[in-house]
This record gives sequence, C-alpha cells and structure tokens, in this order.
Amino acid sequence: MLDIAEELNAWAAEGRDFAVATVVAVSGSAPRSPGAALAVDARGTAVGSVSGGCVEGAVYELCRQALADGRPVLERFGHDDEDGLGTGLTCGGAIDVLVLPVRAAGPVRPVLAAALAATAGGAAVALARIVTGPPALLGGALLVHGDGTRHGGFGGPPELEDTVAAEAAAFLDAGRTGTVEVGERGARCGSPVTVLIESAVPAPRMIVFGAVDFAAALVRVGKFLGFHVTVCDARPVFTTRARFPEADEVVVDWPHRYLERTATDARTVLCVLTHDPKFDVPLLRLALRLPVAYVGAMGSRRTHLDRLERLREAGVTERRLAGLRSPIGLDLGARTPEETALSIAAEIVAARRGGTGISLTGAHTPIHHDGPLRVGSPA
Repeated sequence: MLDIAEELNAWAAEGRDFAVATVVAVSGSAPRSPGAALAVDARGTAVGSVSGGCVEGAVYELCRQALADGRPVLERFGHDDEDGLGTGLTCGGAIDVLVLPVRAAGPVRPVLAAALAATAGGAAVALARIVTGPPALLGGALLVHGDGTRHGGFGGPPELEDTVAAEAAAFLDAGRTGTVEVGERGARCGSPVTVLIESAVPAPRMIVFGAVDFAAALVRVGKFLGFHVTVCDARPVFTTRARFPEADEVVVDWPHRYLERTATDARTVLCVLTHDPKFDVPLLRLALRLPVAYVGAMGSRRTHLDRLERLREAGVTERRLAGLRSPIGLDLGARTPEETALSIAAEIVAARRGGTGISLTGAHTPIHHDGPLRVGSPA
C-alpha cells in the first residue's frame, strides 16, 4: 500500500472512502512483489497495480465489493492451464492479495492515514497488518515510526503487538517488505498469525560526479528509477541548475570534499563521470572505503588501467579496488549519452537485484530474482 502513498494520501486528505488491495505473498514467477497495491475509491477511480495487468480486473471488483460490504478479503490468484481465458497469472506463479476497505469513519482509517502522510512526506515508517489469524485481529494496523514510536494496534494481547512492533522495526531497519509468522499456540502472544510488514524509507541516493553531458542523461534515468539524485562538480560554469533541471541537488565543490561531508548509506550509488585524475583519484580513494551499494567510474580501458595504478600508488588495496565498476556500465554497445546512461542504470539494477546482465533469451536464470535488495525500495 505504501508504494502508492502519494495518491492515497491525497484521497485520505479529501475524505474519500477507498479499498486497497495489497500483494501479501508471492510463489513462483510473478510480476509484482509483496507490498504492491491497487486501490479503488467510491467513484471507481483506480491507482496502482498488483500484477502488471494479469488479474487487475478481478482485483478491482474485489475492491468494489469490499467498499460495499465493509469486509476485508484474502484471495489467491494463480494460473489455470485448462482455462487460458480465465483470471490468473499467465507467468505461472501465484499471488495472495489482501483487500481492505478504508472508510472515513472506520477504526483503522487514522492509522493508515498517518502511514500514508508519513510516507508521502519522506519519513521512515513500517506498517504492519495481520493477514491470517483469529478473525477478531483482522483489519487492524500497527504503524511503527523510525524513532520507535507506535500508532494503532490490533486489539489483541499486548505481547503480540510488542512482538510485531519489534519485527516491524527490524524490517524498517533493513528497508524490507514482506510477511512474518508471529506466535505459537500456547504462547503468551496467542495463536499464530501472519503479518504483512511494509517498510517505507527515504529514496536512495545517486550521486553523479562530473557535470558532463552523460551526467544529464544519467540524472533523468536515476530519477526514473526512484533515486534522489545529486550532481557534483568543482567547475561552477558547468555545474548549474539550468544544465541539470531534474536533479534534486546541484553542488559546486571538489568531489572528494563533498563526499567527505555528505550522508551516504548502504543503498547509495556513486557514479564517477569526471575521468580526470585530479578529481578521480582522491574521490575514488574515499569512495571505495565507504559501505555504499555501488561505485562506478567512467573512462576507456586505458584510462581504467592508468586509474588503477594511480589508486594503488595512493594506497588503495586490491580488495577495495575489486569493488570498483570500471569501465562503468554493461556492454550494450552504447554511444550516445542516453544509451550510456541506460548501460549504467542496467548495471546498477543488476547489482541491486542480483541479476547477471546476460540476455534472457536462451538463458536458464530466473526472470525475477528474489534476493535481498541492495539498492533502494519502490519496496
């Protein structure tokens, strides 16, 4: 649900009634991950997606039904080989979808509205909802903020909410969305329940060093992928808002000095497009020591070899040099700035998702990789 928080926050602010369908579990090959959502308001307006089109019509009708009767519903959609025209996933997988009515006067509305407002405002929160368990607990929601404060609950044993809150905090710390089983029969927290936990964290950072034409194209692709994009260069004549209107920040500073003082984390990607030793060497010497997701540097293979020697002379170890993606990007035969930006973005996505970067035609690798995200979360 939090993946469409901006739209739903506007609906909540207008006082609209709506129902939201959220993917809570996936098995096999499926186009969307847990947390993906489709919402329908009382006027029939729809936003979001749970399947990329395969079962949207059926989920839309479930949302309309939930709005009418006020009852949540959990539905599984799979693939029926005997009925090619029936409702199901043509990719052969299955998804479980939780449909929850969100009425203006409903008890869960304030919690969901707080979650949507926080997410739309860029705050870090985790929203927990019980998917399966005792009927009395279904339909509730628990919101956990980045500072550990809570909002809402399930109306069950306090031990259950304490356990779910701890799980939600762990999911939020990792930027994860998914389900978790909580409780055992006879335990103080009651009967076992399945909890969907959605995490919303601020957009991951992409820092582009070098105010060149390739950078302008990479900024556009980075924004498309959901990054908070910064362009940094020491040359004020090139580093202007007019040249990079889509960047979130345009910074005039020596790259290594800016990197020393700015915040980075395990989701940050650093793209070094300067290919000038006076910028590259001090910048990469620092960048390769940071626990970031990706460090790539532009340049020819000859430039790359020269850069490696300079970095070795500057004291960078072979182990750290192994973390450098250079020449930057995947081999797409790219020539234009836009093609080069696509090549760089493709390498970042492959690193993020654990992909190989090879053509899917004739390959025996999964289409959708289930490994943990290492760069960012739409999640």
